[in-house]
Amino acid sequence: MWEKRPIIFLILATLVILIGTTVTVVIPFLSVNTAADKIDSVIPYTALQQEGRDIYIREGCNNCHTQTVRPLVTEVLRYGEYSKSGEFVYDRPFLWGSKRTGPDLARLGGKYPDSWHYKHMDSPRAMVPGSNMPDYAWLKNNSLDPQLIERKMQVLGFPTTPAELSDLKGKSDMDAIVAYLQKLGSDIPWRKTVKTEIVGELVNPYANVDHEELEKFEALYLNNCAACHGRYHEGDIGPQLVGANYSENELFSIIYNGVPAGGMPSFASLGSDKVWQLTNFVKYYVSAEDHP
Repeated sequence: MWEKRPIIFLILATLVILIGTTVTVVIPFLSVNTAADKIDSVIPYTALQQEGRDIYIREGCNNCHTQTVRPLVTEVLRYGEYSKSGEFVYDRPFLWGSKRTGPDLARLGGKYPDSWHYKHMDSPRAMVPGSNMPDYAWLKNNSLDPQLIERKMQVLGFPTTPAELSDLKGKSDMDAIVAYLQKLGSDIPWRKTVKTEIVGELVNPYANVDHEELEKFEALYLNNCAACHGRYHEGDIGPQLVGANYSENELFSIIYNGVPAGGMPSFASLGSDKVWQLTNFVKYYVSAEDHP
């Protein structure tokens, strides 16, 4: 019937589309980034961090890395409460993303020390064996332009000071992107909400294995620890392990919980069994006089 009355049909169809758009787009858009969504601890980017963000976008990093914790059980257990709009009030544009060729970076800030990021950007495979991320060592050769960055900050309305802009002199694209990566997720206390407590008495299931069996755990050390503590435990980004005087329970707790203040992440995600394997491998090799 309505197809014989095209004008009325067009008006009704337009009305239905407008109602649907209002309900699904306009109302949700107006309900976010309000005073209720504000998170007091989230502050604007510094000039160096903002320039790092622009470089991150320029190099297409957001094509492989997301920046949002989804409301899924596995992600909430790992990262803490799912992402809120208040975390992104200074992101223009936001970089949530949907494709995870590389790991999510929403809570990367403070997970590793600056030196880890510099080495990782130089050669990702030096820090993460098997990574398919390209090298970005050349970023060290690009100097920042303080005047251009100042104009960007003015356009965005972010606070900055002459002293902050003066500190940009002599800095490179590499310095900027590392500063940006260290900002991600650092404004919210997510690590406190996901800290894993060790329950019950620690019992070492590998206390009586022989040296030949311990050597089988070397691959686990190389894949997770060698990038920071050295191939032969000599130290690098992290402290040397040779001569370290830890009990097995102390080592297990350090590996399991990490050392957030020192930039060492938790390895609880490996599971207790693999953490015990690492514990016994490290304990044996750092105390054995006949090993390098």
